[in-house]
Amino acid sequence: MTTNSKTDVLPEREVGPASLFERARAGILQPLFREDRLFLVLAVFIGVFSGLAVVCFRFAIGWCRIYLLGSGAVLNPWRLVLAPTLTGLVVATLVMLVFPTTRGSGVNQTKAALYIYNGYIPLRTAVGKFITAALAIGSGHSLGPEDPSLQIGASLASGLGRYMQLSRDRMRLIAPVGAAAGLAAAFNAPISAVLFVIEEVIGRWTAGILGSVVLSAVSSVVVMRWFLGTESLFRIPVVQLQRPSELIAYSILGVAGGVASVAFAGGIAALRPRCKALPRWTQYFQPAIAGLLIGIIAVLGAPQVMGAGYEYIDQAMHGQFTWQMLGILAGVKIVATMLSFVSGTPGGMFAPTLFIGAMLGAAVGGAERVLLPQLAGSSGTYALVGMGVLFAGFLRAPMTSVFMVLEVSGNYSIILPVIVANTIAYVISRSLRPIPIFDLLTRQDGLELPSMEEQREEGVLHVEDAMRPVNVPVLGPKETVEQALREAETSSADGVLVRLHPAGWSSITRQELQAMVDEELGGASLSSLLGNRGIPYLHPDHSLENALRYVERWPVVPVVSRADFRQLEGVVTERDVLERYREVGEG
Repeated sequence: MTTNSKTDVLPEREVGPASLFERARAGILQPLFREDRLFLVLAVFIGVFSGLAVVCFRFAIGWCRIYLLGSGAVLNPWRLVLAPTLTGLVVATLVMLVFPTTRGSGVNQTKAALYIYNGYIPLRTAVGKFITAALAIGSGHSLGPEDPSLQIGASLASGLGRYMQLSRDRMRLIAPVGAAAGLAAAFNAPISAVLFVIEEVIGRWTAGILGSVVLSAVSSVVVMRWFLGTESLFRIPVVQLQRPSELIAYSILGVAGGVASVAFAGGIAALRPRCKALPRWTQYFQPAIAGLLIGIIAVLGAPQVMGAGYEYIDQAMHGQFTWQMLGILAGVKIVATMLSFVSGTPGGMFAPTLFIGAMLGAAVGGAERVLLPQLAGSSGTYALVGMGVLFAGFLRAPMTSVFMVLEVSGNYSIILPVIVANTIAYVISRSLRPIPIFDLLTRQDGLELPSMEEQREEGVLHVEDAMRPVNVPVLGPKETVEQALREAETSSADGVLVRLHPAGWSSITRQELQAMVDEELGGASLSSLLGNRGIPYLHPDHSLENALRYVERWPVVPVVSRADFRQLEGVVTERDVLERYREVGEG
């Protein structure tokens, strides 16, 4: 009997000109398009789409700024006040009635999609974030485009994943892949974007996750640079560490940055729940009131605090402000950003954090040039280091903060000041405010997402913390079953361990030994009976979680030295592991 090959592949269905992805989903091309490979291909498309979206977002912010605030060198005072105020009313109405999921920065929402909603972020969120954040930032609210770009990329990735009908595990990871693409395009810094997403959103990484995140970030930056050019956000002056003694001055900057970070985070933590607790009708006016106050600040002499403020960061790096003015701008920007953010206006905190850090860093550098001229370096170096200091202290992303400064500057000669100052700021911030700002905002919203910082600080239990000295007979492979049974009967243990040749291990219980003797196998060697029944072994430095995989299946698991697998360091049982976890829980 003959069969049709097409019928064998797809019974009762003719193979038509289906699209490549449809055929892949149908299973025809499974060997070629396994889901992990398809996920990597999707990461590139996610990067392209996110890069295009961020380019349009940047243009939209620029157009809003021109139309709302004007394009002249001298800004009209009435526009400075009315633009953020009236736009605040429009944005609040859109958020309250049309796009309720666009409040906040977008980082926590992306993280919630990963851990709560199985990667689901509606496309409406991307549209709403694009419109409301462009209006808010373009009109002068003290917020930045990076966090919204992150959420826009995550939303686009989630929509593409749903269209491709990815599995639940892949859907959970696709939002962070889009987040990395959006952040990389907004920052023009793929390494920093990858590190931030892994450090603060995902919290873990494998080769597959890292590959997808990197592909999306790189492809989005390529698209962004195709349209906007390869220039960095800032014109970086010559920066360098001239003398090792300057590290003392940068340590002072680290202390100042840590204190400023605590004040910034504390203000948001105190004001945000109070604003949310006000009657619902007031939320229509809170962004307008914040815009009015920011406009007044601008009219009174600090228009630099409006919007992202990248051009003023550039000016601070080139020494175009006095150190007193720089200090004022840092403090006023903290106030303006708190007003915008706690009012529920959509927008990010990355750009304000960089602005505050650059101004504070340049101000500290200028003051030190007056008080400690032998220690001070260039304004550009202090501004760059200050950006990393606030990033490490306020956003609590220490690794990202270091690489961000290095990636933006392209100069590794300042790595020592960056590491020293960032570490000091991070330690001070963590000591004075144990809960990071993103975790705090999440809990204020009634969600309980995993804290990446708390996970990093958790002590890891190892096998050596639960193992006990060898309390079971250890026999060689040539010992007979009868000898093993005698050893087992003289011991309180349930069985014996057998050292197999050349470095394997096995075990056998007393009941099994007795059964072998009853079957007249007492004279047989243990190796002949157990040669194919090896058991896993552990090392003292293994995580105790690894032991849980084995102690339930084998009564005794050997713990051996890494230098010599035949050297027994101890043994571990299920009871030992559970007892150790119980002690930690009670402690």
